Amino acid sequence: MSWDPNPVPRALRCWSLRRASETALQSSRRAVEDQLKIRGHKRDADVFELFLSKKELTEVIDLSRFKKLKYLWLHHNKLHGITFLTRNYCLTELYLNNNAIFEIEGLHCLPSLNILLLHHNELTNIDATVKELQGMLNLKILSLYQNPLCQYNLYRLYIIYHLPGVELLDRNQVTEKERRSMITIFNHKKAHIVQSIAFRGKVDASWGPKSPFKQKPAQRVPSDFGFANNVDKTVFDDPEDAVFVRSMKRSVMTLTSMNWNTVPTREERYLEEEGTEPAQMLTVTLR
Repeated sequence: MSWDPNPVPRALRCWSLRRASETALQSSRRAVEDQLKIRGHKRDADVFELFLSKKELTEVIDLSRFKKLKYLWLHHNKLHGITFLTRNYCLTELYLNNNAIFEIEGLHCLPSLNILLLHHNELTNIDATVKELQGMLNLKILSLYQNPLCQYNLYRLYIIYHLPGVELLDRNQVTEKERRSMITIFNHKKAHIVQSIAFRGKVDASWGPKSPFKQKPAQRVPSDFGFANNVDKTVFDDPEDAVFVRSMKRSVMTLTSMNWNTVPTREERYLEEEGTEPAQMLTVTLR
């Protein structure tokens, strides 16, 4: 049995923490009630939006009473978590940027969410974050920049791979090129054979956030060991790294020729009427 040689300060600390939590909830309750008065809402069923930004809030009261809440602004506060959103199933836009949030447990309970801003927070676990967001099939706009988890190599492609429905990530449109790169790197079944042919053997091109995909300390070959003037002479310790670098540096070849199916014959030219469409060019791009 542990013995605390100084029990009074410990009891005071517990009391102080409870007191601080109660004070924070009271501040949150006042902020909510003030918004209801400003908007003139007398019934909870009439509340569709709440502006609670820049209120210095560290905690928020349970908002499940607002069943039809669709828009919630909580940015620029001091929140650490979001456990107060458990039954707001109609919520479509949630602004939580510029807080101190380190976990987003509970967000999976918001299936209607379309816009989620979480930039400028303290999210560190990319696995837990992705797991919480994967069930949001309607999520289209997401921002996570300025969080510690963004330091992971290939962070953006990893998010795109696990959240394919997102169209705008960190204020930038998700491009088709990024989706192709994402498949090449993370979809082992589709990319495994193609990426391994160049090295005459199958290699694992998958990546996990806990072991970021990055180039290992490089070794240099002797200066007189020449390939070509423009070829990188870096030797990779791991073939997966070489596969990725090779795939990202492939040049693009464009072939252009006349589409002869659109060129009229002599008889057709003789009978040609005004307004006939001219012959077309056919362009094929290969990487």
